[in-house]
Amino acid sequence: MSRVMSRATTRATTGATLSRTLLAIALSACALAAHAQDVLIRNATVHTATARGTLQSTDVLVSGGVVRALGQGLAAPAGAQVVDAQGRPLTPTLFGGITQIGVDEVSGESATVDQTLALGAPTREMTVRPEFDVTLAYNPASTLLPVARVEGIGWTLLAPGTAEGGSIIAGQGAVMRLDGSPDPAGPRVLFVNLGGDAVGLTGRSRAAQWMLLDQFIDEVRGRIPPDSHAAMLTPAGRATLARFLDGGGRVVVEIDRAADIRQLLRWSRRHGVRVAIASGAEAWMLAGDLAAAEVPVFVDPLLNLPGSFDAIGATLANAARLHAAGVAVGFTQSDDVSHNARKVRQLAGNAVAAGLPWDAALAGLTRVPARAFGVAEGLGGIAPGQRADLVLWTGDPLDVAHVAAQVWLGGRAIPMRSRQTDLLERYLRRQPGDAVR
Repeated sequence: MSRVMSRATTRATTGATLSRTLLAIALSACALAAHAQDVLIRNATVHTATARGTLQSTDVLVSGGVVRALGQGLAAPAGAQVVDAQGRPLTPTLFGGITQIGVDEVSGESATVDQTLALGAPTREMTVRPEFDVTLAYNPASTLLPVARVEGIGWTLLAPGTAEGGSIIAGQGAVMRLDGSPDPAGPRVLFVNLGGDAVGLTGRSRAAQWMLLDQFIDEVRGRIPPDSHAAMLTPAGRATLARFLDGGGRVVVEIDRAADIRQLLRWSRRHGVRVAIASGAEAWMLAGDLAAAEVPVFVDPLLNLPGSFDAIGATLANAARLHAAGVAVGFTQSDDVSHNARKVRQLAGNAVAAGLPWDAALAGLTRVPARAFGVAEGLGGIAPGQRADLVLWTGDPLDVAHVAAQVWLGGRAIPMRSRQTDLLERYLRRQPGDAVR
């Protein structure tokens, strides 16, 4: 079901936007040129999202788009821009969840939606094309990018969607930086949809999903010849799937029911598939098994009611229980993810309210997805040698009463503007009787 912010949250967000404007005046040093330059951020509360944890009253030196040093009393190089953080929080840019940012511009206009593959009609055989790569349609000029960026979201896992005429294997995606880069920042990830929501693609049978997955692997292994009437994969499809077997690339499985998750763990162990779970409403019921198998789980912490028979065990404590068992917990949203990626930090805040440690919640927006999706060397932490993707906040980044004061991507201070901030300022300036321009 759709997530709608409460009136109180809306008021807080409006007030926070005004606070951002005031802080931008106070931090005029943040209005940098479009190119990366040396920056020294002084006196910040640095949440590194690494083993170093949180560093109080710490300076961060950025040069050439990379973090060069962390410490106290660091000297500013000649010509460096100096920003006084005044003790405010500094974090890595946040993970926006699993989205279709850049391939879903206007959801109601089909020409701007490029996330799904459905070559066959619903009444025909399932179209199985794991080689489908949604990153080829990514539009780095999408208006959704700045909307997410000004809220501290620096990257997302771009995922294909599933439609009638498609298959339970939706295709491939990858991590995309929201800095205007046109190409993926990490390796390809394969997406699979299982459980009750996907039975329409498998003859109305949940059991048939495992039968079909095993058949696809039999084709990859050569146990079903390519020219067999039973074969369902193209040569490119077989080559693609082969890369994700025997400990290869990551496979993200959207799944909720505990019984299905148990089958997933058995299937992945049998075939050497490195899986991650998206949604996982009942994942907490198998927390120990998931921890032992080192399977990260990307939850929506607001799933607390049984919206389907696959989610009867949904609870606000899902993230906290998984973390307590040793599972790496990340975050994503269930609905309207692309246009509201900025709300993912609100989800993390709700997980904290339900018992998840604050540091673990920040890790779920930084370090956990970076490691899970193969971009840990370039995203997800603040450390010397790491790319300088940073956010200076007005206060607690997991509290919607606070906002991003300045975002740096690759050491470059981005304009803190989007279509939404432009519209806000336009209509705040209007006086009674003004004509609509």
